[in-house]
Amino acid sequence: MTGEIETEKDSDWRKFIRKHWGIVVVFAVAVALVLAAAVYVFWWFAGNAQATGLVPSTLGLWTMNNLVMFVLHLVFWELVLIGIPVAIGAVLVWQWWKRLPAEEKVYRPFGRRSRSRNAGGGMSLFLFIAFAIKVYVDGNWNVAMSKRTLDYVIDSIITILIWIVAIFAIPATIAIVWWIRRELNRKP
Repeated sequence: MTGEIETEKDSDWRKFIRKHWGIVVVFAVAVALVLAAAVYVFWWFAGNAQATGLVPSTLGLWTMNNLVMFVLHLVFWELVLIGIPVAIGAVLVWQWWKRLPAEEKVYRPFGRRSRSRNAGGGMSLFLFIAFAIKVYVDGNWNVAMSKRTLDYVIDSIITILIWIVAIFAIPATIAIVWWIRRELNRKP
């Protein structure tokens, strides 16, 4: 029975590709061009950032300010030069998809995705933001990164973990104590 379902899905996929091979080729070429253009924009921006003095050319001289400004400017240029054309392309693909007959829209190219498989990407960003706040609070925002010691980084990580405990564990403890008291005071 599973083999029949797999063959049915496979044949739907093949029928879809055969019927719309032109748009599939255009889509594949567009994805390749977007990836190449994104890498080129990164390369162009990194060269210009050094030439204009946004960041030092030696990584050891970078400060947290240089890092944050580099990332913010890079995101801006990637959005302007790559994101806007991709958004326009996505609208065009969506308009094409809307015009397909309903029986062809049954095909889902990626199927269902697991939430747990895609989870966890935000923690690194959260820890980086916490580290940036810690560096700023310490007054080391414009100090070269090569001047930081391993002890400073370890102390910062421990401080960030304490902040996380204070922010999340204390309210969770209060909620758990409240729930237990409420359950104990309940009349059977």
